[in-house]
Amino acid sequence: MKVGTRTIIIYFHSFDMNRPFIIGITGGSGSGKTSLIRKLKHAFDEQSITVLSQDDYYVPIEDQYIDAHGVHNFDLPSAINIVEFVRDIKLLQQGNPVTRKEYVFNNDSASAKTLYFEPSKILVVEGLFLLHVPEIVAQLNVSIFVHARDDQKISRRIVRDQIERNYPLEDVLYRYEHHVMPSYMEFILPYKDKADIVINNDDSFDNAFELLRGFIQHKLDA
Repeated sequence: MKVGTRTIIIYFHSFDMNRPFIIGITGGSGSGKTSLIRKLKHAFDEQSITVLSQDDYYVPIEDQYIDAHGVHNFDLPSAINIVEFVRDIKLLQQGNPVTRKEYVFNNDSASAKTLYFEPSKILVVEGLFLLHVPEIVAQLNVSIFVHARDDQKISRRIVRDQIERNYPLEDVLYRYEHHVMPSYMEFILPYKDKADIVINNDDSFDNAFELLRGFIQHKLDA
């Protein structure tokens, strides 16, 4: 498969027709994972596809690592409750529903909702550290790495954190330099070449999305 300017050879893991086909989507902060997920949700109904995000599995703020300047670092694998995330992947894989309280990133202006996840034929799991965790990799049938230039990622991160998470600009820039990029280099980028598919999202991933949409539809029709 050719996505953008990169030729991709896809090696699919074994697939049990009685269990959901599991697609893992990862990439750096601001790479476009959320936009890709949003388009997938728009393209398919809730009976066809279920999306489970690591964003709803952050450990409580009192358990988050604090750096030398007294700032909580949410961009480490330890920031995520991996045990519960893996547990819920397996529950959905086994045909069981999952209930989870939404994580609102300590935004006082946001109200946390109760999220309900029903099992479906396609399960999409999304997050920064998917490929860093062997227990998650073992559950995936195919893995996707969304890649974008650093300048694109930081601009997207600024917009998201200021609007959705109510973080001041100075805080966003500090976290990006001292937390986001070091974590990306250590825990995310090394797995880019191990992903089954790499989607380049410097400007648009529309063509790659159409390929992915067609692939998912093929699985749903099988």
